Amino acid sequence: MKILVTGYGGQLGYDVVQECERHGLTVKGCGRNELDITKRDSVFSLIDSYKPDAIIHCAAYTAVDKAEDDKENCWNVNVEGTRYLVEAAKKQNAKFVYVSTDYVFNGNGENPFNEDDQPDPIGYYGLTKNEGEKVVQSLIEQYFIVRVSWVFGINGNNFIKTMLKLSESRNELNIVGDQIGSPTYTVDLARLIVEIIKTNKYGIYHATNEGFTSWAEFAYEIFNQTNRKILINSISTEEYPTRAVRPKNSRLSKQKLVENGFTPLPTWQDALARYLVQLNLSSIQTRDEVQ
Repeated sequence: MKILVTGYGGQLGYDVVQECERHGLTVKGCGRNELDITKRDSVFSLIDSYKPDAIIHCAAYTAVDKAEDDKENCWNVNVEGTRYLVEAAKKQNAKFVYVSTDYVFNGNGENPFNEDDQPDPIGYYGLTKNEGEKVVQSLIEQYFIVRVSWVFGINGNNFIKTMLKLSESRNELNIVGDQIGSPTYTVDLARLIVEIIKTNKYGIYHATNEGFTSWAEFAYEIFNQTNRKILINSISTEEYPTRAVRPKNSRLSKQKLVENGFTPLPTWQDALARYLVQLNLSSIQTRDEVQ
């Protein structure tokens, strides 16, 4: 199986390429320098020459706050870029995986959102990701839409790295405690995506590590597992205003995964423990290289 992965420079794209290689699949990872997905001719040229059996589209404009003011670029990447990739995939009769987000929902209530619930984004980033979903569904039949949340991986910035960095100079932190979701390790997510792409069980899936938590509780667990004595003050969303509104309820039901016989991801606490080991090994390797 020959696979093209967009967003290779990001957290998920990087791990998807690694996972494909572990499975012995032929894979090409494209970062922004290799492929500008907002240029239709470039997209078609690369895909026509590579001729993939499947495209895993991890590239996205994910700067949630910046998106509120940088709407044209956000739209071009998340909607038009997706459109070009889907059109090129259809021409090759290739399967298509579109990585989406919990931000397509409004975050109301306390129940987990199901795969068939009606999207109702409350910010521009979520709106563009929802439009991307619509593009995929309208143009191709061989698609998997995989909605994820609170992603962390070795390649790029994330909440865990931010917390660890802040803990070097602070002994007390104010963290939002009324936004609830599931932290998701890109290594686990990549395994699932590769498992899914080998099947013809098309449709929409929610894919996160098991269990729900708040950002404040997540921070507490990060410091607990790294033996750092940091006081966490749980604050409300209103006490931490941001340019874009965040959904308070990012719980996602993984019922579709279970129904279709896919392996659920481990708990987020287990994922965090494995990630911290990976992060530590990575920092040791970096130090050795510098020396």
